[in-house]
Amino acid sequence: MNFTELALSRAGAADLKAFQAQEGLFPSGREDALTMQRLTPYLLGYRRYTVKSGDTFYRLAREYGTTVQAITTANPEQDPRNLSIGQDIIVPFGFPVVPTDLPFTSELLALCVHGLTVRYPFISQRQIAVTAGGRPVTILKLGRGRRSVLYNAAHHANEWITVPLVMKFLEEYARAVSENRTIYDLSAQQLFRRTQLYLVPMVDPDGVDLVTGAIAPDSGEYDDARRIAAQFPAVPFPDGWKANLRGVDLNLNYPAGWEQAVENKRALGFDRPAPRDFPGYAPLDQPETAALVRLTRQVNPRLTLSFHTQGETIYWKYLDREPPDSLRIGQLFAQVSGYALEETPFASAFAGYKDWFIQDFDRPGYTVEVGRGENPLPLSQFEDIYNANLGILTLGLQL
Repeated sequence: MNFTELALSRAGAADLKAFQAQEGLFPSGREDALTMQRLTPYLLGYRRYTVKSGDTFYRLAREYGTTVQAITTANPEQDPRNLSIGQDIIVPFGFPVVPTDLPFTSELLALCVHGLTVRYPFISQRQIAVTAGGRPVTILKLGRGRRSVLYNAAHHANEWITVPLVMKFLEEYARAVSENRTIYDLSAQQLFRRTQLYLVPMVDPDGVDLVTGAIAPDSGEYDDARRIAAQFPAVPFPDGWKANLRGVDLNLNYPAGWEQAVENKRALGFDRPAPRDFPGYAPLDQPETAALVRLTRQVNPRLTLSFHTQGETIYWKYLDREPPDSLRIGQLFAQVSGYALEETPFASAFAGYKDWFIQDFDRPGYTVEVGRGENPLPLSQFEDIYNANLGILTLGLQL
């Protein structure tokens, strides 16, 4: 499924000609500029609407298949009892913004970020870095409490299924806040008032775009990556690609035993830019990792969660360091997910984000390896992955 097919399915149209006829356009069946403009709201999940005589939130909710609460949430400055003819409002559609049935790309993430921050204005976002390929690394924030937590996903390119995992959670949490409901049997509004959630949903957008096909095979970026991969024929290309486009494994680029990571990976032949397992030429020499360290120091989180694939395992220690309360929390995460709580094997125990956080903050930090199989995991596993991790994602906000 591509973006056009996604938008058509959300619009309830059988094909492009049917959509064009539905919108009063000439049914050419071509993706012309006007047609794509009309399709865009179905990707973003909302429509900008100009109020007409007789309009009410209730009437608009019925017309667009949504709810009065959704319209009210998206328009916090508007008085629904005093609408003015000609004023513009946001009308969210009745479907979720975050798709879970197609591969994620940096462009799809940008659409989701746009849609969610418009539908739920209490979600904020900003750019914390620009990659070598010119793609933004984005942070999303939800919550107003004094306590903070930081979640991240897709440090590794072929582990992109973790992006819809955390983004679906963000959307369901935001909706629960707006509707004063529970999520995982906890009051969403209480979590919102108590905790600030900071979320970096795609640490490696360059690598993700390579693996999911957003980088064209005839592009310079693809050629550069292919030349790096050609030196490591045992690693499938592009499916085996974990690194950023510079060939640096971002979760081996943090200053926590980085020299040991270099030694471990050099022994395996990863002593230069590679599809995986090259720690870089110095700790934090990549814009993505340097930005995440700066952000973590600014946010000063009580707890961090890093989502990876695969193995259905939770890693909770860095060497012999056991931050206060980290074992208890890890055991609870294991209980609600069914995942195993384990210590990181020595060969993988250095230079990761979780390692650095535990080393520098002495607070609970976890790497959660979701799903099973060979990366990239198929989307057919998504619902099982989401259901297994909903408890971790939610309880992390209050522990």
